Amino acid sequence: MTGIEPRPVPRALVGSVIDASTALLAEQSHDVVRFAMGAPGEDLIPVADLDAAFARAGTGRYDYGETEGDTKLRREILRLTEEQGRRTSDERILVTTGGMQGLDLAFKLSVDAGDLVIVEAPTYTNGNATALSYGAEVIAAPVDADGMIVEMLPELVERAGRPPAAIYTIPNFQNPSGVTLSRARRELLLELAERWGAVIIDDDPYGQLRFSGEDVPGLGDIAPDHPLVFQVRTFSKTVAPGLRTGWIDVEPRLRALAVNAKQAMDTCTSVPVQRAVADYLESGAQRAHLERLRPIYRERKEAMQAALARHLGDRVEFTDPDGGFFLWATLRGEYAGIDTEQMFAEAVRRGVAYIPGPAFTVDGSMRDAFRLCFATSSPARIEEGVSRLAGTLEAQLEPAR
Repeated sequence: MTGIEPRPVPRALVGSVIDASTALLAEQSHDVVRFAMGAPGEDLIPVADLDAAFARAGTGRYDYGETEGDTKLRREILRLTEEQGRRTSDERILVTTGGMQGLDLAFKLSVDAGDLVIVEAPTYTNGNATALSYGAEVIAAPVDADGMIVEMLPELVERAGRPPAAIYTIPNFQNPSGVTLSRARRELLLELAERWGAVIIDDDPYGQLRFSGEDVPGLGDIAPDHPLVFQVRTFSKTVAPGLRTGWIDVEPRLRALAVNAKQAMDTCTSVPVQRAVADYLESGAQRAHLERLRPIYRERKEAMQAALARHLGDRVEFTDPDGGFFLWATLRGEYAGIDTEQMFAEAVRRGVAYIPGPAFTVDGSMRDAFRLCFATSSPARIEEGVSRLAGTLEAQLEPAR
């Protein structure tokens, strides 16, 4: 022992409650219905198609690859984007190691210590954490049924006394609320970003998973090639999270800086995985896979809503997403005073896991709310999980009765 203390870390390195739940659940030896992680169920991952793609040999697949991403995969991403009716180009695309690396690049390139960043309330835990890791001051704009209340941003900015460097949004089937940003608010967001010179970090993992309602044009569709729109995409929700493969779509000069930044991170995304994903996409299997997923996710969402209504009635209020993975539930009536963070350990003991509301805030608020992922579980498992959740909630009231 030298008695030398480690140097203090100057930035806030905030962990992820969501990611930590994976390790916590792995430690459990009893049956737990898992509404916590935002992941497709094992039954909804195209394992056979992916195994076949990995098995196909390819020269150089175990060598270093281009930082920009495998040429074939970039070509498939361009084709995929075109199929969705969107326009982009190869010089805008950089393959990333999952959507999280895309977010890291977005904040790294747009935020300096002390800069203001606006996020949604509630919002994805890891988005908050990444902004904070670069020394940002994070303020939150509330969300309603039409997404971030963009009309409130000028007031928030005036109160802060300076414009934001970046605005972080999950426009489609938002994590954790499931709501979608309306077209009118997308247009206003673009106007405000231009006024302030703020980068819009457009994080869209769920856009291809709409199972009801009408598509809303993306920010990149409303304002093609806009230099302030930093698009972050991933295959984690539409194919498999363990692939850790995604991409960013950005203005070419910014992409060149992102290449430099990525070279200081990991040189390149895993070449064997990139080749396998490219092969999988080229086979056309992705189209059929998405067609299979959408009605299943709709069925699971409706099963969760029905189970919540049956077991909890008017003591819970929940959102009604048109796609994606999540419901956001808020406790009402006699349950309104229950702290979902304090209740979490007891819920896991009783065999159900969720993510407490405070994990999705910048100030530890929303303690009467929680996120439920319906994508992972069958309707029968959803029924069992909600039953266990109702029992856990009821047990919180017993000491006061």
